[in-house]
Amino acid sequence: MFLKIEENNEVLCTSSDFGIEKIKGKKGSIQRHTDAKGGEIGSEGENYVSAIDGDDLILTIDLNIQSIVEKYLEEACIDNVCTDGGSIIAMNPKNGDILAMATYPAYDLNSPYEPHTDEQKAGWENLDSQDRTTAMQKMWRNKAISVTYEPGSVFKTITSSAALEEGIVTDIDKQGQFCCTGGIEVAGVRIKCWRYYRPHGSESLRLALMNSCNPVFIGLGQKIGVTKYYEYLRKFGLFNKTGIKLPGEANSIFIKEEKAGPVELATISFGQRFEITPLQMITAVSSIANKGTYIKPRIVKSIINSETGEKTDMPIETGEQIISKENAEKVLSMMNSVVSEGTGKNAKVEGYQVGGKYVTSFCGVANTDDPQIVLLITLYNPTGEGGHQGGGVAAPVGGKILSEVLPYLDSKADIDKIM
Repeated sequence: MFLKIEENNEVLCTSSDFGIEKIKGKKGSIQRHTDAKGGEIGSEGENYVSAIDGDDLILTIDLNIQSIVEKYLEEACIDNVCTDGGSIIAMNPKNGDILAMATYPAYDLNSPYEPHTDEQKAGWENLDSQDRTTAMQKMWRNKAISVTYEPGSVFKTITSSAALEEGIVTDIDKQGQFCCTGGIEVAGVRIKCWRYYRPHGSESLRLALMNSCNPVFIGLGQKIGVTKYYEYLRKFGLFNKTGIKLPGEANSIFIKEEKAGPVELATISFGQRFEITPLQMITAVSSIANKGTYIKPRIVKSIINSETGEKTDMPIETGEQIISKENAEKVLSMMNSVVSEGTGKNAKVEGYQVGGKYVTSFCGVANTDDPQIVLLITLYNPTGEGGHQGGGVAAPVGGKILSEVLPYLDSKADIDKIM
């Protein structure tokens, strides 16, 4: 558990969850020698050993953004009847800072063993001890890092990046480079476009991403090939845990490269038949937003020594250049078109350049010309009237959050300049 204290819009906390002795501290004690009956042996008397406070952590979490995210996540999960809840992560792509991380249903840190939502309270008394334990463990689980999911169309940004870097596509606006006929046959299996009943026809790569056209990305995956495609998956960090300083991080589930055939490659290229964590997904998109260079997410900004008050800043960790800066800008430009003109219009924020991609989830970057924040919204099993399409379910949530967060970041930047 964390002890949270607001300090300059950051969260200052002391925690042993990281398993670090310096942060955990040491208990005090009284030492003396006694016999079996408790009588004192020797003349040393009692020796008092003082407790040592653990060091303090300053998290990267921004309290204002966290509050905004929690508010709209709860609203979205209730309005869309998300039977398995949801999660949202906000990340700064320039330094990897996690600005917000929320899951729903949540729980009260002051009463962690009690039901928190109305839905939980309604059936709590009817649960036996085993079912209550299962329900509590589910309630405590951080879905953003410990639950894997099928990313869907958001993943087309990864396929686009690989295709651009490999030179398969150079001009993202070349009309007629692709043609959607409603589906594509792969190893004897016909895989349909979501709009098979009215094919998209002639398309550029930008239009294909705006239309979320599966056949185009299947074709790109075929041209990239299994070996090279898996190389990009590795570069984006999708085969490994991110290593964020939080407990319970899960890893992705991909079919092994040597077993990936034409159909498997086709489905991966448009984001299906594999699972990753939301944290892995937002890290990959943040790496695109970070001018194509891998950026490692971090939750701890600095550590303060409890005895000396000395502050140690945690390093910003980057990896290899996955795609060129020019190609990264092309991907962001296409994501911007998805929001401004394509299937993600519900995430549009007046006055800001927002780029995004979705399916039951939405991943947005703002501003696309100088990215300050990447936002990933994942809603699990929405059963409301909005259905499962991210454009009608997750994208509006992204628009609401960014409409509050972006002006706040602008004002915060202005204050930083003055100071």
